[in-house]
Amino acid sequence: MLGDYRITGRRASEIAAEIERGVSGGQLAPGTPLPPLRDLAAELGVNPNTVAAAYRLLRDRGVIETAGRKGSRIRPRPAHTPRDEIRLPVPAHARDLSDGNPDPALLPDLTPALAAAAEAARREPVRYGDPAADPGLLALAGAAFAADGLPSGPIAVASGSLDTIERILVTRLRPGDAVAVEDPGWGSLLDLLPALGLRAAPVRLDDAGPLPGALAEALDGGARAVVVTSRAQNPTGAALTAGRAEELRAVLSARPDVLLIEDDHGHGIVDLPYHPLAGAGSRHWAVVRSAAKAYGPDLRLSVAVGDEDTVGRVLGRQRLGAGWVSHLLQHTVAELWRTDAAPVGRVAGAYRARRGALIGELAARGVAAHGASGLNVWVPVPDEAVVLAALVQRGWVVAPGARYRLQSPPGLRVTVAQLDPADAGRLAEDLASVLSGWHGIAGAGADGAPSRLI
Repeated sequence: MLGDYRITGRRASEIAAEIERGVSGGQLAPGTPLPPLRDLAAELGVNPNTVAAAYRLLRDRGVIETAGRKGSRIRPRPAHTPRDEIRLPVPAHARDLSDGNPDPALLPDLTPALAAAAEAARREPVRYGDPAADPGLLALAGAAFAADGLPSGPIAVASGSLDTIERILVTRLRPGDAVAVEDPGWGSLLDLLPALGLRAAPVRLDDAGPLPGALAEALDGGARAVVVTSRAQNPTGAALTAGRAEELRAVLSARPDVLLIEDDHGHGIVDLPYHPLAGAGSRHWAVVRSAAKAYGPDLRLSVAVGDEDTVGRVLGRQRLGAGWVSHLLQHTVAELWRTDAAPVGRVAGAYRARRGALIGELAARGVAAHGASGLNVWVPVPDEAVVLAALVQRGWVVAPGARYRLQSPPGLRVTVAQLDPADAGRLAEDLASVLSGWHGIAGAGADGAPSRLI
């Protein structure tokens, strides 16, 4: 099972260290199955509980993964290897549509807001012991959450969506717990879970969001938490509809002990209505919104509302670590928000036109694609590597779906943030030409109609 590599050790820490050395040294390749507990215990002459403890240590460190009766194996990638490192180089002649960044031309001028923040800091410098959150930012966030029909609750300010989600998961879950996540889904979240010793339970989705039956199956299978992207889902652009939100609320209301995290990172760049899941009966919940897409990735700030216990735990851990998010940053974001420096209608309209142009051009050529909101379009393909390489030859670099998938079929993510609608036809023609070598067109259903399932 392990080839020539021999595991040694008498204590759990020694056994775990020996396996970890094999992984770091390359002798134990990703995907390598580990011996069953009792077999390894017999070989080492130790109690099976000792081997179980060693495997538990490795799982908590993100070195191995366990799949019930299928046993344990080395993780396909080390937890410290980000998925966004799975990318192709961009030749000089090619357009890069892979990075997921917003269009700099649609980001606001930060100068006035930064000047206002600096003046506020001059008048009243922040000191140790001062409140962690800027009152102006809290007021704006609270009003926006209330306007969207969310239950009232305390608000936390953290350094981006992923930072908030990590803090919530750490305070509510234990290593080994499963988290229901969208598949395909946000690569950074899929990386974070094993790094925290958590397991991802994949949930399929379509243009309207996670499928209720798939979510119910994941939760009934033991997932203790779920992360749902409300709008601008990365990588597919899916957005919850009113009907889908109602169906998902029914699933959650029957399971009130499940931790619900709603990631509304598209707030500020989409004008589709927000349909909350919070309030469906979940005892522990949070809704997270980020400033990165609307105001720029370097503005590492998010606001989150949730139940008192969950947000209280997040704030408590924050006080023991980072303490607070810079008030200069908080005041800057509040000023941008207050002055409507990046009007949602203008920004969302620009991204909608770019998505619509590409999806329409692809549809005219029989190629199905997905992109209800946000910056990206998802295109199902039969073979990612072949299509990616062929597109590079034609001058296009897009993101491989492997960054975002667990069990879902292959696909490509195209970031349309800077794609001129006038260029959409050429990209669609090149992609359709590449796909024409396969029987049928990727993403088409059995009757030839585009499939809504991603």
